[in-house]
Amino acid sequence: MAYNQNPGGQYYPQQQYGSNVPYQDQSQYQNQYQNQYPQQHQQYPPQHQQQQPQHHAPQGPPSAAASFDQSWHSTVDGISYSITNRDTNAMLNVRIPQGVVIKSKPGAMIQMSPTVVLQGKVKFSMKKMFTGGEMAESMYTGPGEVSLAPTLFGDVSAIPIRGDEGWNLGKDAFLACTGGVVKETKSQGLGKAFFSGEDLFIYRISGQGTLWVTSFGAIVTRDLQANEQHIVDNGHLVAWNCRYAIEKAGKGGVHSMTTGEGLVCRFTGPGRIYIQTRNQDEFGDWVASRSSSA
Repeated sequence: MAYNQNPGGQYYPQQQYGSNVPYQDQSQYQNQYQNQYPQQHQQYPPQHQQQQPQHHAPQGPPSAAASFDQSWHSTVDGISYSITNRDTNAMLNVRIPQGVVIKSKPGAMIQMSPTVVLQGKVKFSMKKMFTGGEMAESMYTGPGEVSLAPTLFGDVSAIPIRGDEGWNLGKDAFLACTGGVVKETKSQGLGKAFFSGEDLFIYRISGQGTLWVTSFGAIVTRDLQANEQHIVDNGHLVAWNCRYAIEKAGKGGVHSMTTGEGLVCRFTGPGRIYIQTRNQDEFGDWVASRSSSA
């Protein structure tokens, strides 16, 4: 179909109205045609107001950085930390400022920033050699972030260390500490060692800063008032800062045969006790019994 164009730039069908019709008459016919066949005109907003298509990245699992950034707490020397994946798969995340040092047990590091300097330090002593104490420790110097974790399935707790009080710590309970914390091997006496089931030597913690302890299973705490007493099975101790004595778990000479319990620790307040919900030695015996019967 051919079209004619008027001076205003509008087109109209030539066949219906004819090319010889005067322009003023053509406009009249054109109006009649538009009324008879109305066109649908869609209004579009200006280009700068038109909504551009949005492209969304696919949603995936949270990144390690996202999980690294939960529930941070401040401690000494500008250090901050968080404990994630609790209670039995805990991971300690530490942010270390420039030039500040934290210490950990060897082999505890999971990941760290490339700006962190990792060094090993050996402290040799005859006492540690004969008692099985750790003679090496890892030192991390900031700036950057470090993630640490215990060997076994367990929890991690932070203990503030102040100079006016000391803590006793099971040999397997140490995970990490800030630079101002002092960790020494201490003899708890032959009687307590043999009858409590703990090692002959334990750690004595002093100084200033933060100590991070680990457990086998979850960690629960018990606060004791002055002269208040509490009894804990010797295989479930993590850390304590109060007096304790060793005694039998039950009356009579055959208590261990009937109850399955041996000796316990009786604590006297004031102080706090950190207790683990699983016994590492008993778990080892259970695994060994299953392995031998297989």
